[in-house]
Amino acid sequence: MSGSDLWVFGYGSLMWRPGFVFTEQRRAELAGFHRALCIYSVRYRGTSERPGLVFGLAAGGQCEGMAFRVPAAAVAATVRYLRDREQVTGVYRAEMRRVRLAGPDAPNVRALTFVANPYARQYAGRLPVATQTRIVLASCGASGPNAEYVRNTAAHLRDLGVRDRLIEQVIARLGPPGRIGTLMPYPRHLAPHLPSDLALRSGYQRNIRV
Repeated sequence: MSGSDLWVFGYGSLMWRPGFVFTEQRRAELAGFHRALCIYSVRYRGTSERPGLVFGLAAGGQCEGMAFRVPAAAVAATVRYLRDREQVTGVYRAEMRRVRLAGPDAPNVRALTFVANPYARQYAGRLPVATQTRIVLASCGASGPNAEYVRNTAAHLRDLGVRDRLIEQVIARLGPPGRIGTLMPYPRHLAPHLPSDLALRSGYQRNIRV
């Protein structure tokens, strides 16, 4: 896309904390993927012994998010930034996908987004809601309790007017905010022992091609 603007589709923290220059932002919908707690976290919201769960795009369904238009002059810097932010361990793959922008004209654009890599060590797959909840309640990482991360994500999505049925199901099971992390026994049989964050980083693959 040398010389052209770039659209970036965000479905998690990129929606409210993009961290890059953009000239336009619009609500958008991506078909074929849905937002899910399908990534094991071994640093920010868990450890290798007690991995937490963070959001990724898993195959199937659809996902409402935010699309940002990056001016041509800022594309190279934005791609570098997103590569370093999203592809540290290779659990997210960069892909160009068609998204439908919100608005009366409802145009389709190709946008850069990050989908879960089902072959990565950190990929959790489709876990039952009860299992997700138990892992989230019992895990904590460098950035704090896993439950705090899920609640904050749900709150940000609501502020943006995005309602996600799957997230709300987990939120309903989490209980009050005080019910977090170390207060709950970790369900060892529900999650694998994963390599350390450093080990995962040593073998990551960055695949952005725009």
